[in-house]
Amino acid sequence: MTTEPFLAPLLSDLPLRATSFIVTVYGDVVVPRGEVLWMGNLIAVCAHVGISESLVRTAVSRLVQAGRLAGERIGRRSYYRLAPTARAEFAQVAKLLYHPPAEASGWLVLHAPELAEDVIRRRHLGRLEGNVLIAPDHGQTPPEVALTLHAGLGRDDAKLAACWDLAPLNAGYADLIGRFAPLEQALGSGAPLAPDAALIARLLLVDLYRSTLLRDPRLPASALPADWCGHEAHALFARLYLLLSEPAELHIARNLEGETGYLPRTSAISEARLAALA
Repeated sequence: MTTEPFLAPLLSDLPLRATSFIVTVYGDVVVPRGEVLWMGNLIAVCAHVGISESLVRTAVSRLVQAGRLAGERIGRRSYYRLAPTARAEFAQVAKLLYHPPAEASGWLVLHAPELAEDVIRRRHLGRLEGNVLIAPDHGQTPPEVALTLHAGLGRDDAKLAACWDLAPLNAGYADLIGRFAPLEQALGSGAPLAPDAALIARLLLVDLYRSTLLRDPRLPASALPADWCGHEAHALFARLYLLLSEPAELHIARNLEGETGYLPRTSAISEARLAALA
């Protein structure tokens, strides 16, 4: 577990899951830099947040079995790369994380009596009544089994928010703001942060933000409650990610290794992410 004073408040009572955090390490750091990381580096990074070597190895095995990572040995070292079958999933999540959130253009109203409950949950569909479902229109392709109608935004949008349980999502965004706003203030005041701590802080920021963002139906502003924290959370995420990236990338280039040597400090993908958040 880290002794860095700036990281302790971020980790306090934070229910980190080894599998999720490892996915964050790959999605944020490894995928933009060749997709491969030495297992020893992964163990060291996870140790900073209190995830033991045995938990790391168990989580990596599960990710391999799930088709998200693939392993290989070079000499006495083990390396794990992003599995080709997981590239589309990681790219979709990265687009949500690192690009400004797009406002919904309207609503999709779906009549889908044959749609499975797991598909409804995965697509974050709200239930109007019975087999009639609703979703904000972000240009996504509706399920083939659904009869879909398009509707514009209107003055009654706020009533539609009751089709989703927004309270846990709002609490998640509020938690992110409460944990990370003091760090942004400290860094803005010139407080020093070591490169290794900057990387861990950035990974924790991404992991916590992603855990809420991936459950968020991204309703139009006209449907959100007045106390909605999501927009403030995204703004804080963008500002702090940019503040942490220079020292974090210095640590990456000096310490993290792929199969051909140290990972590059930046890449076209990582630079594009920073540009999108700026």
